Amino acid sequence: MTDLTFRDATPADIPTLLQLAHAGDARGADAPPLDPASLNDPRYRAAFDAISADPNHRLIVAERRGEVVGTLQISFIPGLPRFGMKRGMLENVHVRADQRGNGLGSEMVQWAVARCREAGCGLVQLTSNKVRLNAHRFYEKLGFEQTHMGFKLLL
Repeated sequence: MTDLTFRDATPADIPTLLQLAHAGDARGADAPPLDPASLNDPRYRAAFDAISADPNHRLIVAERRGEVVGTLQISFIPGLPRFGMKRGMLENVHVRADQRGNGLGSEMVQWAVARCREAGCGLVQLTSNKVRLNAHRFYEKLGFEQTHMGFKLLL
């Protein structure tokens, strides 16, 4: 394992988290450039505050030597099926481009899965854009299986 530390994100991390998410955009080079002026949009802070206020959600940063090198969000979802089994949902898993390929992503996901176990989850689920074939191989290598087809409706 590496010298990673994990912590809950703070409002000061918002610009870095947005930059990591943008760099991981599935559109790749076709993604419109990130407007630095947009990083201070109050809607981001409102979303951050909503995540932070809900104990079923955690916005996490992974740091190496004091620098944020990755991020992910964990959501704990209660449910009735399977005798009330709680699910862990991983979202927005992003690793800084210069840190990819050295096991950091695996360590991040394994850390998040351990948090889901600690929270009493019976499974961990995530979605990945269907064009991100490398990400699919990455998750399969970690033991995830493609068991469902996802659908989205933009509103």
